[in-house]
Amino acid sequence: MNYNECKKGWVECIVGPMFAGKTEELMRRIKRMEYAHKNYLIFKPSIDTRYSLTEIVTHNKKALKAININHGSDIKRYLKKDTQAIVIDEIQFFDSSLVKYLLEFADQGYRVICGGLDRDFRGQAFKVTGEIMAISDSVVKLTAICSKCGKEATMTQRIIDGEPAHFNDPTILVGESDSYEARCRDCHEVIYDDER
Repeated sequence: MNYNECKKGWVECIVGPMFAGKTEELMRRIKRMEYAHKNYLIFKPSIDTRYSLTEIVTHNKKALKAININHGSDIKRYLKKDTQAIVIDEIQFFDSSLVKYLLEFADQGYRVICGGLDRDFRGQAFKVTGEIMAISDSVVKLTAICSKCGKEATMTQRIIDGEPAHFNDPTILVGESDSYEARCRDCHEVIYDDER
């Protein structure tokens, strides 16, 4: 599909485990838009306070200014007449209503680029990410490097006090390398309550 010929917009989705370079890929696409003189807005969920309240930031500390939002509907109030693209990082922190807004924006002619985790620390799909992948015109699934064996990592390992997280621990725990590692399927661990 040649997106340059689309009359309407489209949705691009970049997913994978932590440390796979999802935000770096968002930034790469943003840089290409800058070269093409496209006007864009960057959004992030207000719950993501790891590195900055007003920027999207890669794990190696590259940063771009972003607008904090709590809900997908918040994006509407920031759109300008000359906005051509909407970029959203950390989509897993939003609720499923985001899907409706992404479709609406694409139908209005915006290029929508979003990125986030596809699975939680248990290895289960983030509902909103799965729904966004389903409605996306293109999906890129990135991998990281397993912190234990060096193979391709598709999973996010949560570590609490040096141990794998328990299955019943809360799904959302905003953190970085002190709480999470990238793991391959063989090295990924979750402790179930009956193992305690």
